[in-house]
Amino acid sequence: MTKFGTPFAKHRSRHHTTSKQMNTFSTNRTLSITLSALMLVGGLSACKSKKKQAEADAAKPPGGETEIKVMCSGPEYFTDDKVFRQNALGESMDQMTSKNKALSNARGLLAADINTQIKRVIDNYINSREMNNKEEVAERFEGLTREVVDQKLTGVKTICEKQVTVNATGNYKTYIAIELSAQDLLAAYNERLSKDERLRIDYDYEKFKDTFDKEMEKLNKQ
Repeated sequence: MTKFGTPFAKHRSRHHTTSKQMNTFSTNRTLSITLSALMLVGGLSACKSKKKQAEADAAKPPGGETEIKVMCSGPEYFTDDKVFRQNALGESMDQMTSKNKALSNARGLLAADINTQIKRVIDNYINSREMNNKEEVAERFEGLTREVVDQKLTGVKTICEKQVTVNATGNYKTYIAIELSAQDLLAAYNERLSKDERLRIDYDYEKFKDTFDKEMEKLNKQ
């Protein structure tokens, strides 16, 4: 018993020691991986925090200047290929007058934008056609543009309206944004052109619509 017991005991002791070393190694390896993961997460969080801080600093106005936030304004109120949009404000001692001023200002700005855009369409359309009296036709087109725009502006849609009082004066101030469908404008324009005896002879609706749509698409790239 003594002869065989001693080597077996030594074997068990070595096996126990090896298992203990493996368990220690496994534990240390797990701790190392955990610490590495925590360091990585911490590093990423720090990077994100620095990035957010940098973005916040970049958004701040320069020293000595204060940012003015205008209501009913921003990218969501820009003209795109589907609708014409404009925003404006009006101020008055009377609440309704302030709103009427804001609406009138917005309509004026919108009309100017539409006239500029339609002029590009007319120029490109006429230049693509074979006409002997291009200048006369262009003038007639532009005259119809003003009529159509004046007509459609009465039906613009208000998409934002905010009213505040000015503490220093007690006046009312109205912020407003309006829009007009590009396709509604095109339909009204087509109706007027089709009834014009001088223009309908050379008027090609499909060609005009194609020119109009292409010019509107350019607005999304600006």
